[in-house]
Amino acid sequence: MIKRAHIRHFLAVADSGSFKQASARLHVTQPTVSTSIAELERLVGSPLFVRDRRHVRLTEAGGAFLPIARDLEAGFRRADQFGRAMPQPWPGLKLGVIPTVSGAMLETVVRELARDFGIELVEGDDRSLRGDLAAGKIQLALTLLGEDETGCSVHPLLEEPYVLVMPGTHRLADAAWIAPEDLAGDIMIARRSCEVLQRTSRFFTAAGVRPRFALRSDNEDRCMRMVAAGLGVTVAPRSLAPDGTATAQITGYGLRRRLGLVRGPGFPAEAEERLTATLEIVTVSLPSLALRSRDAPS
Repeated sequence: MIKRAHIRHFLAVADSGSFKQASARLHVTQPTVSTSIAELERLVGSPLFVRDRRHVRLTEAGGAFLPIARDLEAGFRRADQFGRAMPQPWPGLKLGVIPTVSGAMLETVVRELARDFGIELVEGDDRSLRGDLAAGKIQLALTLLGEDETGCSVHPLLEEPYVLVMPGTHRLADAAWIAPEDLAGDIMIARRSCEVLQRTSRFFTAAGVRPRFALRSDNEDRCMRMVAAGLGVTVAPRSLAPDGTATAQITGYGLRRRLGLVRGPGFPAEAEERLTATLEIVTVSLPSLALRSRDAPS
């Protein structure tokens, strides 16, 4: 007879792509998960996973069984809650976020996750959030992704350039591309939370641009609002540009970033469905969160 433990173990392995990560997520030993999957395969009469040294992936039968397993787990949850009020633990999910994520993107992610879970936000840079994920202090992080970072625990959301953000009334507001020397006389605003601050500083110094600064701040909202107010210009990811500003790419600069959600080993199995729904909603919203890059000049 198929038991709920079989279903939970199957879903954990299918979602994590790893027996080791599945056991950590479920707080059981790896042999327990392996034995449970072997029993399930015997009960259904077919191998559900292809196992090799580097990867665990679903067989054709496993792929067909996956929606059945999700329906069964959802039914088990409804049965657990039937006829009684279930206390909602808080926080249900700890979400780490880097400071340079736009408010619009974070609002969309949190709104969707908060439909089912109490959310606690933990702020930090990418390095500290990665450490918190590994240590189980947070379960999910909205952070920077490496250029080639992939895997079942990585969910890319947005790739965008760092651009010049300037007041909508700036003399170069209609330009698609700007040479660094065109900014030699401009006053700038330094975003001290910027992940590429030092590289940006070296770029302008190499181009002979040594600007004056009207503001140096860790507060992203304040920096961007002061650009909109006409206090100065700044370099920022395109998705941070607020209403009332214009953006242009900088010749020879070329820095970009990838943003996404990264699941830690402690990510709760019961949050999988909501995460999938969140990813779908955020992906649909992306065109309004960040405009596509313009083509490079010929």
